[in-house]
Amino acid sequence: MATRAAKQLRERLQGKRVVVCVGSGGVGKTTVAAALALGLAMRGGKVAVVTIDPANRLAAALGLDGLADEPHRIDPELLSAQKVRVKGELWAMTLDAKRTFDDIVTRLESDPERLRTILSNPVYRELSTAVAGSHELSAIAKLYELHSEHEFDTIVLDTPPSRNALDFLNAPTRLLGFLEGRALQVFLAPSGLTAKLFGRGTGIVFGIFARVTGIDMMGELSRFFSSLTGVIDGFGEQTRGVAELLRSPETAFAIVTSPEPEPALEASYLAARLDEAGMARGGLVVNRVHREGLHGHSVEQVAELLEGELGERLGARVAANLADFDVLARRDAATVKRLSGELHEPAPVVVPYLDEDIQDLAGLARVATHLLA
Repeated sequence: MATRAAKQLRERLQGKRVVVCVGSGGVGKTTVAAALALGLAMRGGKVAVVTIDPANRLAAALGLDGLADEPHRIDPELLSAQKVRVKGELWAMTLDAKRTFDDIVTRLESDPERLRTILSNPVYRELSTAVAGSHELSAIAKLYELHSEHEFDTIVLDTPPSRNALDFLNAPTRLLGFLEGRALQVFLAPSGLTAKLFGRGTGIVFGIFARVTGIDMMGELSRFFSSLTGVIDGFGEQTRGVAELLRSPETAFAIVTSPEPEPALEASYLAARLDEAGMARGGLVVNRVHREGLHGHSVEQVAELLEGELGERLGARVAANLADFDVLARRDAATVKRLSGELHEPAPVVVPYLDEDIQDLAGLARVATHLLA
């Protein structure tokens, strides 16, 4: 069953250039994304794994002290030292949202003077910092860049917990709505008209602000958005490209969950939202599934079987402990079966609960074996 599920996952990801891992927090999604990328690289692909998780757990999962904000190839000697055989290439990066936003503007504005005006504007500094705090807009820009300008066979994208992941999915639409909406046109209008549209009361507030801080906020806003005219057109084009990419046959969304009740519920919610949005699903991964138990035997039968090796007292204690795990194993099996039916995923990939945390490449390779066999 496990081999069949892994084979089906391989088939569903065949030819996909972008794999987005989505799911609730605390289910090991970052580890699954890194293991999936490693598994695809082990099979010969040139694969990049990207995280927008501000906790930066991807570096730890790869056994590294830190990751750069541009794709960095994992040293083949590091892989070999941990007896991980990789036919292809594994690349990894973590998103620096503020720098990504700055890079977008720098690449889209070819005029050095206008670029200097934008980057030095106090409104831009505040706006770019705010965008860096949300991550989604920078993430879609980085995804577009990696897909368009780098020759990766597959890009595996880790995302924040599911509600934020939905923000990520909707970010292109929201951004286009702003770039093409009336609110932006107000700021692009001449400053006198902008002031009239804001109204006299707002003008008074801005006037007081200017006297107190020495910053002409109305003027700064008008100059800032006027200087962005060329950048806005380019950013809008990129955003439309990302919106198309997320719905492209080249892209798949892997739902990662655990058997716990709340993450399982989130997985069903995510699947429905992906289907509504017309985004292709690339499989269901149920992580941290308990499998150890009594396997149909009674506690007494197991205690009797263990008695010869462990003695009567220790054998009984081990059997009782297995009985506790048996409850979890039966619960997890029931959850996997229910999710399989609800999400119409006949062969979900099951990754067993591991006793140790995944902290190195060898550990990721073990998880990759469960994912892709």
